[in-house]
Amino acid sequence: MICEKNRALLKEKKVFLFDIDGTLALGDQLISGTEKLIRYLRMTGKRIFFTTNNSTKSRQDYVNYFARHNIRIEPDEILTAGGLTLIFCREHFENKKIFLMGTPSLKKELEDAGLLITEKYEEGIACVLVAFDTTLNFQKLEDASRILSDGRVIFLASNPDLCCPTAFGAVPDCGSICEMLKNATGREPKFLGKPYPDIVNQCRKTAGALREETVLVGDRIYTDMACAENAGVEGILVLSGEATEKDAMNCGLQIPYVFESVKELYELLSENECRVRS
Repeated sequence: MICEKNRALLKEKKVFLFDIDGTLALGDQLISGTEKLIRYLRMTGKRIFFTTNNSTKSRQDYVNYFARHNIRIEPDEILTAGGLTLIFCREHFENKKIFLMGTPSLKKELEDAGLLITEKYEEGIACVLVAFDTTLNFQKLEDASRILSDGRVIFLASNPDLCCPTAFGAVPDCGSICEMLKNATGREPKFLGKPYPDIVNQCRKTAGALREETVLVGDRIYTDMACAENAGVEGILVLSGEATEKDAMNCGLQIPYVFESVKELYELLSENECRVRS
């Protein structure tokens, strides 16, 4: 049953922030409705941002990914946990050694920004930086544990996600790697990315939008929906990734909209039959 009040409220939003993995895409495949929804929002003059905790890809990687699916997006529409991490590291660790557990793509992005990156144990390391690492091996875990045994070394992580959705289920993400290091060293990292509000605040600043004009769409409660709440914007939960309807009912957060997928969101905004839970 359509809730006309909620439809009207959503139509008034000016800025839509989208998580990617589990929300718009699963692995190499777009989730049904993604292309139509993005086209509809652009046609109706909405501002769109893509906000992801996935630090394995650069902004250009995402531009290329969507281009392969005939969707054009601009680099300045993308803000990743890797991008936030770069900003933080440039501010706090310029000219200091950073031990990275991350992908070659993230390594290149950090080095291109002038940061001193190493992937092996050596003297004088100021920070251990953990991200979603598809090149993870035991040597990296051993080196990180050794470095973190020095309490002066900062422990930093790009995002707290425990798993990353895939077409077959999920794989361990940054948060799971950090759990291993926590168990080994007793150290806990400072997390960047969602659920912290920086990504939302940066997008609102770029768009010149108020909180009540902004909505965050995502598939995870403890990152996406918590981020929306922390940033003071409304959240739209889609059930195409990690979270279930039962999770939404029992999470303790105020989630005004829950959809099966972005296809259902598109159908509501374009005034076709769909259901809204409020």
